[in-house]
Amino acid sequence: MNINATLFGQMVTFALLVWFTMKYVWPPLLQALEERKKKIAEGLAAAEKGKHEMELAEKRATAALKEAKDQAAEIVNQAQKRANALVDESKEAAKIEGERILANARSEIDRELENAKEELRKQVSALAISAAEKILQREVDQKKHKEILAGLGKQLG
Repeated sequence: MNINATLFGQMVTFALLVWFTMKYVWPPLLQALEERKKKIAEGLAAAEKGKHEMELAEKRATAALKEAKDQAAEIVNQAQKRANALVDESKEAAKIEGERILANARSEIDRELENAKEELRKQVSALAISAAEKILQREVDQKKHKEILAGLGKQLG
């Protein structure tokens, strides 16, 4: 009977140990394991979310970079167009200015030519009058000379 009483005592002690362990030791261990499992799951979810957000950020950065490149290209194109327009405007202004200078030069040449012609007429007239006077002084006497002058006076007057 000693074996049975010992065996019975050991069974009761083991049952008390199992009950005590199940009541006071096992729940905190399970809770700690559950919390650790939850933290690991949250960490993995956060890592996955971070990875997803990083991919989205990379896509946004790539899109922003592409947009910035497109804007830069557009600005360069606009600047090139403006530069070409300025060059064309400058060429047109230079052409107009050249034409104006050429017209002024032609006008000046025409005025100078007219002045030269007028001066030449005056000189030819003076020379012709001088030559005529010399010829007439020798060939026309005083009386004829007075008649010619009177006739000219009537024509002019």
